[in-house]
Amino acid sequence: MNLTKVVILAGGYGSRLGKLTKLKPKPMVDVCGKPILEHIINIYKKYDFNNFVICTGYKSEVIRSFFKNKYKKSILRDTKKELKIKNKDISITVVYTGKDTLTGGRIKKIQKYVKDSKFFHMTYGDGLSNIKIKNLIKYHYKNKASVTLTAVRPKQRYGVLKLKNKKVNYFDNSKKKSDIYINGGFFVISQNAIKKIKSYKIYWEKEPITYYLKKKELFAFRHEGFWKSLDTLKDKNDFDEMIRKNKTPWKNIKN
Repeated sequence: MNLTKVVILAGGYGSRLGKLTKLKPKPMVDVCGKPILEHIINIYKKYDFNNFVICTGYKSEVIRSFFKNKYKKSILRDTKKELKIKNKDISITVVYTGKDTLTGGRIKKIQKYVKDSKFFHMTYGDGLSNIKIKNLIKYHYKNKASVTLTAVRPKQRYGVLKLKNKKVNYFDNSKKKSDIYINGGFFVISQNAIKKIKSYKIYWEKEPITYYLKKKELFAFRHEGFWKSLDTLKDKNDFDEMIRKNKTPWKNIKN
């Protein structure tokens, strides 16, 4: 079994999804017949990564129940803070990291689970992609990076405005490709980077990332392929439409 850990942040509220997250956390929202969290796990499994740490918070019991039911015969530990599942094919540790803990804090709280490897993977529990994980790792090593993030194109925007003194001085309603990239998750993080998370009330995307940016040890792996996050009801509808058209690029990854 591959010992390199894949950390998935699955503790947020997902408030922009309205009624869909009243009874379940965002990573458990259904996409193509299964929770988006399970799709994310399968992306990594295609590259033989099968050792997962899932950081929960809001509605954590829903995530715990899902994995307990799916792997009934593989439960090694079941406590209030930790559910440990392991068999010959997969290892999953579901860790309760607090309902209001910020992203940096969640990573800090699972430090002991990733201490045995030089680097670990981390991503959010709401994004799907056909990213080539092997290429991402090679890029991380080639640049001797402390942190590598996956840079993706933002969702297509319409009616982009620039304002000056309350007046519109620029308007663009075209569909032309943006030159802007955003953080798409799918990080490779060196073990020592966790030391820069000083408290549980820190966003990973702020102080720690800024530190490595200034040190010139933060690198961006540009992914020009498919990437989409589940943020709003429209995103959920978009995913449903893709499935109706049998377009699921995150399931058809080629090494």
